[in-house]
Amino acid sequence: QVQLVESGGGLVQAGGSLRLSCAASGRTFSAYYMGWFRQAPGKERDFVAAINRSGTNTYYADFVKGRFTISRDNAKNTVYLEMNSLKPEDTAVYYCAASDVAGWSPRSSTTYRYWGQGTQVTVSS
Repeated sequence: QVQLVESGGGLVQAGGSLRLSCAASGRTFSAYYMGWFRQAPGKERDFVAAINRSGTNTYYADFVKGRFTISRDNAKNTVYLEMNSLKPEDTAVYYCAASDVAGWSPRSSTTYRYWGQGTQVTVSS
């Protein structure tokens, strides 16, 4: 089992940047595929980005391609989400998630077994 704690959210103006971090504790971090999801008020939780266990493969939602970058540091048990050129529509609670299932599907929330508590990102216009 793994515990996830997100940080780095906050209020930023449109066009600004934030870096989210997700610190993991418990079982060996490198055993997990990692993902970021977000949920805006009144909307479903959406896939944002994911990364495989070694960090060699990354996946992005179309609406963040070219603006967001996911990365991980297995030595620090941390996954990051660098967010640039932020837009008001990026406002949401951002969740970190971990998966240890063999049939991991990076974009599917149902394949992630562990979730953080979320961190609020608010982008003002």
